[in-house]
Amino acid sequence: MTIRGNLFIVSAPSGAGKSSLISALLKDKPSDMQVSVSHTTRQPRPGEVNGQHYHFVSIEEFKALIAANAFFEWAEVFGNYYGTSRTVIEQTLAKGIDVFLDIDWQGGEQVKKLMPEAVGVFILPPSKTELARRLTGRGQDSQDVIDSRMAQAVSEMSHYTQYDFVIVNDDFDTALVDLQAIIRSQRLTCASQSHTHNGMLVDLLAN
Repeated sequence: MTIRGNLFIVSAPSGAGKSSLISALLKDKPSDMQVSVSHTTRQPRPGEVNGQHYHFVSIEEFKALIAANAFFEWAEVFGNYYGTSRTVIEQTLAKGIDVFLDIDWQGGEQVKKLMPEAVGVFILPPSKTELARRLTGRGQDSQDVIDSRMAQAVSEMSHYTQYDFVIVNDDFDTALVDLQAIIRSQRLTCASQSHTHNGMLVDLLAN
């Protein structure tokens, strides 16, 4: 019997290591877990592949999907739209595959309203100093952009209490083990095990 997959909402401020942790988790491309591929109206960046990194659509197409209630959550960010497909996620979960949503706390809040059983994981940096070092170390942004990201990070981190689990990404390998432990624990809940081993349990409890 196929068990329904778990939906994981993973959020963090920029620089906390969220995307790197998810990438490391899926490095060997396990068949029983995957990251949700969002829809967006922004233009593809060099190296990005449609359907792999994002589903790139026009503003008109995106608005039509909104009207059709096709998204778990969506938002407009700096003039571009981003959304998470409800249909694709439901179909994937029904196959017993765990799905990871790499989204911010606002998107996570929307998803939780529609699917309360979704598991929220918030990634925190060990300190503001370390977060600033990581953002600066990327060498991609100006100081003004870094300052803006730091200010935004404080606001984002204040929502960690809305999540089921919190991981402090001080040592990357330890944080990855923590994330793996959360996934494992969800697969061992009474509800999950009862569904997976239904036949065995019926036999064990038979008079």
